[in-house]
Amino acid sequence: MPTNRLLRPAAALLSTTARRAQPSTYGRLYEAVRQAHTSSQALNLPARPRPALRPDSRLPTGAPRGVRNIFIQTESTPNPDALKFLPNYKVVPPEVPTPFIEYLNPRSTIAPPYPSPLAAQLMSIDGVTSVFYGPEFITVTKSPDANWVHIRPEIFSLITEAISAGQPLVTVTQREAGEEGQEAAEEDSLSYNENDSEVVGMIKELLETRIRPAIQEDGGDIEFRGFEDGYVSLKLRGACRTCDSSTVTLKNGIEGMLMHYIEEVKGVHQVMDQEEEIALKEFAKFEEKLRAQKGPDAAPTTPGKDSLDSVPG
Repeated sequence: MPTNRLLRPAAALLSTTARRAQPSTYGRLYEAVRQAHTSSQALNLPARPRPALRPDSRLPTGAPRGVRNIFIQTESTPNPDALKFLPNYKVVPPEVPTPFIEYLNPRSTIAPPYPSPLAAQLMSIDGVTSVFYGPEFITVTKSPDANWVHIRPEIFSLITEAISAGQPLVTVTQREAGEEGQEAAEEDSLSYNENDSEVVGMIKELLETRIRPAIQEDGGDIEFRGFEDGYVSLKLRGACRTCDSSTVTLKNGIEGMLMHYIEEVKGVHQVMDQEEEIALKEFAKFEEKLRAQKGPDAAPTTPGKDSLDSVPG
């Protein structure tokens, strides 16, 4: 019979008994400390205070003082040509009365009243067509033939450098009469105005509390242009400005909500710039050519009452 099987239990028992019989080093240390503490109390000796860390002896943090950890997130938008960047940094300064600034060309990035060195650098990237500043996000729009794989790293680098340097993203200057600048109103179009009627006040409140947050989530913003004969005039900004689904957003989303809560509202009109109207008409002509090639019975590619096919030539 092998002897290993008999020796193993005995050795284990012996080691256990030895551990119980002999106190450990930590047990002896504890007993010595306890006896010294008891003796000091019996002799009325003052106890020494525990050593405390000095304020300047704290452990070093992950980054040295003066260095800001920058973490930039990106979010996709309904517009495939627009990308939203969240630098965890206040983009539009508090002294700007409007919640957004839109740069549509390189000249607008250096013109008053809100020139931006960062926007100028972003607009210099090949393929970038516009830069939009929201309260705490930046939306960059590219041309359809540009690729995000080539553009995104440059955008990341420029935003990181601008924030790390501590330079203001927007500079407030005085605009001279007749000088062109950014697409930004002198004040927030949704802010309260004592001259507004009760209906206009309700429209602004609904746009501010229910509609603007959703549009800002998509990398854009909304601008109130007026209310006349039951129709609300609105202007979409940022990623929503050039989005193909902007008409659907206005009609199915914004118009439906306004008409549901405010009975005086009959509909919503989208206000477009001259360039947008030209592009819309050109696209309508292109659709007309496609239908002519396919035949008169061909279905429109964008059906609906307010589709591109119904735009007057």
